[in-house]
Amino acid sequence: MIETIKVTLVKSGISRNKKIKQTLRGLGLTRLHKTVELKNTPAIRGMINKVTFLVKIH
Repeated sequence: MIETIKVTLVKSGISRNKKIKQTLRGLGLTRLHKTVELKNTPAIRGMINKVTFLVKIH
C-alpha cells in the first residue's frame, strides 16, 4: 500500500507569484478549503514544502 498525504488549501493563492500559483495547481488545490489526497513521493513533498504557508497537512 502506498502511503498518501492529505493537503488542504487554507490561504488563497491570489496575489502570489506565478510559481506558487503553478505549484498549487499542480497539487490540485484550486479553491479554498479543498482537500486532496496525494501519493507520498519526493516530488510531491517538494511541492508541498514550497507552499507550506498556504496549506495544512493532515
